[in-house]
Amino acid sequence: MISWLDWITIGIGLPLTLIVIVAVFLQVKKNQGCPIFVINLLFSDLIQFCGKITMNKDYYTGYVIFCIGLFASLGFMVCISLERYLVIAKPLWYRFRRNIKTSVVVCVVVWVLSVLFLLTPGSPIMLACLHVLPIPVFIFCLVGTIKALSGAVSVPPDEKRRIAAIQVAVLLIYILLFLPIIVVLLLEMTSFEVYTYIYAICYVCLSLSPLADTILYLLSRKSFLDKFLASLCSCKTSDSQEMSTRDIESTTVANTETV
Repeated sequence: MISWLDWITIGIGLPLTLIVIVAVFLQVKKNQGCPIFVINLLFSDLIQFCGKITMNKDYYTGYVIFCIGLFASLGFMVCISLERYLVIAKPLWYRFRRNIKTSVVVCVVVWVLSVLFLLTPGSPIMLACLHVLPIPVFIFCLVGTIKALSGAVSVPPDEKRRIAAIQVAVLLIYILLFLPIIVVLLLEMTSFEVYTYIYAICYVCLSLSPLADTILYLLSRKSFLDKFLASLCSCKTSDSQEMSTRDIESTTVANTETV
């Protein structure tokens, strides 16, 4: 089942990730900004796909490649969350401190740490602790961003929804797809009876993480999220109008019967 899942995720995720990378570079070419962390996040997804393909011929080499991409993906999710928080909570500091050189240095550090984490020997408990570290960062950025948005008068409402949606998506992706592996790492120290089933579930979650990163990129695109929220608002408006019409009709019928 897992091997079939790998081929399905590779068949869907690999071309989709390549299309998104091309879209990002076209965005940069049009001078619409350079989302360096998003680009590196997508490249870490490509490395994960390459690792899975390599596993079919050389399992150990493919596993190493996959883990490097996985650790890097988690690191760049932290960078994206912190960046969104600084844009709202510390706009002046972020505007004067942010530059391409600093972002490149941060990306290099993330890639180097991803390799070092893999090469450093450690117990499952140590690896589980490393996976738990981003949780306080994600929660802090989410709470801090929402608090800052509530007092940001100059930020349009649609922009507030977009920024908040990115932070919520990052936290949900981590909790649903990355956090379950912590259970597996801790259960490796025990002889839990249903360990194989839990391992399969966690592997499925990790296999879906590159697809979730694509969704995260779409949420960061203003045009996509605006259309999505507009469709939701139109549906909500049509439902409320329909309910209002029904209320008016029922009130008219009741008044007619009373007369």
